[in-house]
Amino acid sequence: MINHATERSDVTETREPEPTEETEHERRLRLIIEAAPNAMVMIDGSGRIVLVNSEAEQSFGYDRRELLSMRVEQLMPTRFRDRHALDRTAYVEEPARRAMGAGRELFGLRSDGTEMPIEIGLNPISIGDEQFVLASVIDITERLDARAVEQDTLRRTIFDSIPFSIIATDAEGVVVTANPGAEQLLGYRQAELVGRRLDHIDAAIDHSRAEPTSLRLRAGTEREWEYRRRDGTVVPVHEATTRLQDESGTTTGYLVVAYDISKRIQAQAAVLHMANHDALTDMPNRSLLVSRLRTAIVEAQAGGTELAVLLLDLDHFKRVNDLLGHHAGDDLLLRTAERLNSWGRRSDIIARLGGDEFVVVLERLGDRSQVSARIQSLLETVMQPVDLGGQEVAVTVSIGAAVYPVDGIDPTALLKHADTAMYQAKAAGRNNVRWFHRSMLDETNDRVSLTSALRQALAAGELSLDYQPQVDLATGEVTGFEALARWHSAEHGAVGPDRFIPVAEDSGMIVPLGGWVLRQACRDMVEIQRALGRPFHLAVNVSPRQVHSSGWLDEIVDALKSSGLDASQLELEITEGILMDERWGVTGILQAIRDLGVKIVIDDFGRGYSSLAYLTRFPIDKLKIDRSFVHDLGGEDPQAPIVDAIIVMAHALGLTVVAEGVESPRQITYLRQRDCDEAQGYYFSPGVSADEVLRTVRRVETR
Repeated sequence: MINHATERSDVTETREPEPTEETEHERRLRLIIEAAPNAMVMIDGSGRIVLVNSEAEQSFGYDRRELLSMRVEQLMPTRFRDRHALDRTAYVEEPARRAMGAGRELFGLRSDGTEMPIEIGLNPISIGDEQFVLASVIDITERLDARAVEQDTLRRTIFDSIPFSIIATDAEGVVVTANPGAEQLLGYRQAELVGRRLDHIDAAIDHSRAEPTSLRLRAGTEREWEYRRRDGTVVPVHEATTRLQDESGTTTGYLVVAYDISKRIQAQAAVLHMANHDALTDMPNRSLLVSRLRTAIVEAQAGGTELAVLLLDLDHFKRVNDLLGHHAGDDLLLRTAERLNSWGRRSDIIARLGGDEFVVVLERLGDRSQVSARIQSLLETVMQPVDLGGQEVAVTVSIGAAVYPVDGIDPTALLKHADTAMYQAKAAGRNNVRWFHRSMLDETNDRVSLTSALRQALAAGELSLDYQPQVDLATGEVTGFEALARWHSAEHGAVGPDRFIPVAEDSGMIVPLGGWVLRQACRDMVEIQRALGRPFHLAVNVSPRQVHSSGWLDEIVDALKSSGLDASQLELEITEGILMDERWGVTGILQAIRDLGVKIVIDDFGRGYSSLAYLTRFPIDKLKIDRSFVHDLGGEDPQAPIVDAIIVMAHALGLTVVAEGVESPRQITYLRQRDCDEAQGYYFSPGVSADEVLRTVRRVETR
């Protein structure tokens, strides 16, 4: 039995006044408990303390008599007592040994009201018929303090090693500490940051006027911001602010974490720039042009002013690509972009629309004469010759112009109408300017209508052929004919080639149209030869689209076979651009045609950028001098030396030379004196139907 003596003992002291006889077992238990290095507390089933040792007195600050008058819940803070009473009752019902430190976190309550963190171990003990629990209690304050120091050191190590800027402030926003990441980001030493307000580094704040940024409002948020470094430069950052609180929930300060986002912003800016600028010239592209044009329209509307949209298209740009290569074409585009940018004013919008098209927007227009003067200076700037790989190339442009608000009140309408006017400039011979007017829309609609009608023309039998004679200048004898397509539409009446051939090219109808011309011309020429009783050569124009079509060679073979025309009498007229387009294996195609016995003629020679040096690479039989070089022959024509050179060099290469567009005796005399082989033009005859060829030949040869 537990000793209940009333006097204080050196080992234990009892709660009950009646003395009882102590067994040897109990005596040993008291001695063991007293010798234990930990505070030992034994309680009965009701939670009353029945036995303690000296360490328990020292740990809790009560003397032994006080402890033996208490319940165990009185040795812990109030917040734990109800829960502990329940846990104790459950433990008594199912007692089991519990190792030291197992279970939940506990705190003991000292006599002075202070708390101490503790660990306890539990052992159930049976004495006679009674059940007791012996609790071993350890004050772990020192251990936790050491752990706190260790954890603080670890936190500081982490704090210092994180590559982000971390700044801690007090509740007023004054810096109390900063890590090396903050020093590196801002260029301040830690000692220079401590004591300053955090707002000191905010680049977005005018410290002479503005209130400090509210950390209270920023707490728990993230933002993109700017910091000002010690050297005055600004760095963009991503910043997150966290509130620091004590146990009562009072804000004691703020933790501000930030990192440099300069590279991300630069990458975003680069992507945005790429999305809005042309990759080759770095000029604004269509997307940015439309955006800026929309803004310019709003400003013009507000100011009651006009603006002009100029759409520039380089003339014969495809020939540069075809003859000199795409690298030369890119170089020409770059040179043009440089010239436009150097010409433009700060208020002008200059962009590359795509391909060889550029757009210039002139704001706050004055009178039309001033605008015309600016456009003239633009032409003079752009049209300077360009050296492309050692070859000088003349540059011309066709310009279409539309005016806000007369020709449109939004970017789409203005660009569309400027484009319409530009095509009119090209149709008028290129190298000029056309201002949009509403009648141009009728012409555009006319092209659409012509395209639809042309698709029906072949089946409806509306197409026919005329034949223009080609004359041997030495003998005056007709040696051949050029087949010329004619169209008399039931809907549009007589449609000239200058109208329907471009439509056929744009719509893709040129391939079936060209195939029909070839077959019909071969049949007609067989009949003409039979009627006249002698052979003639037949010249048929060929479109680049036909040359590039996969079945073109088969069409030639079929036309010759079905008509019975000898291959040596057929001449196919191609342009210089086709010659230079090696992407399509032109050399092989032309050689295959020559192998059939068909002759190859270069039409409109001199209008492109080529020279006779190219002709040595291809199987060519004849050149046709472009009519623009023949027009003023016999007078003081600056083009005459070019004609002379073409004739001499062509003959040196074994080629026949034909002059087209001959209209006067003076031209005939000049060409005969230079030994030009053949001529073709209104001087002899316009194109005539197959039925009129016999009479035309007799008239030409007897004049």
